[in-house]
Amino acid sequence: MLATKKVFFGHQSVGNNIVDGIKDIERSDPRLKLNIVKSADPQTVSGPAFVEHEVGKNTEPKSKVDDFAAVIDKGLGAQGGVALLKFCYVDIDASTDVDKMFAEYRSAVAGLKAKYPGLAIVHVTVPLTTVEPSIKAWAKQLLGKGTQRDIGVKRHRYNVLLRRTYSGSDPVFDLAEVESTHHDSSRSSFQNGNEVIYTLAPEYTDDGGHLNPVGRRIAAERLLNTLSQT
Repeated sequence: MLATKKVFFGHQSVGNNIVDGIKDIERSDPRLKLNIVKSADPQTVSGPAFVEHEVGKNTEPKSKVDDFAAVIDKGLGAQGGVALLKFCYVDIDASTDVDKMFAEYRSAVAGLKAKYPGLAIVHVTVPLTTVEPSIKAWAKQLLGKGTQRDIGVKRHRYNVLLRRTYSGSDPVFDLAEVESTHHDSSRSSFQNGNEVIYTLAPEYTDDGGHLNPVGRRIAAERLLNTLSQT
């Protein structure tokens, strides 16, 4: 039962969307009773709780990894429970070394798991954005400009690395899958050579990146389901 666990959710802006989605679900379903607490010190929160707080700085993924690890080291790791770190779509841009970013995350997680065997870490795929139409992307490329599709390929690379590393051994909250799946179960995507690159379904966003009420509720439902099974 999720209501019997202590969870720490380290995040930034899209994470706030998901937390709002959890609150939306609570308001509509009184059976869901979570003690939602905003705190960077989850070890000080008594009893079961869903503790959430911003970690690090947007566009600086290493700062999020370091901040997340510091929060765990303050006491939650020794207490046990569940922890998850969610990067934001802005943490990957045209200049990002995705393999290095993932290696830093993987190294930090391995260290935390070694120190705190009673702590369950849920891995989260990087959220997505919508991308420009193919004709507009082609025009940008002719002018030597980068495209949102180029960055989408990098986010896809990170998510492939995460799934390959942890799926089947650790719990994974596949936020990218949630965000790209339409109501009819088809996926929002574009083709990049032989690869299918998934993108944020337009109906889940009003600005191309953040989740609107529909998107945030769907993401929140999936997150709660993942946590309940962890």
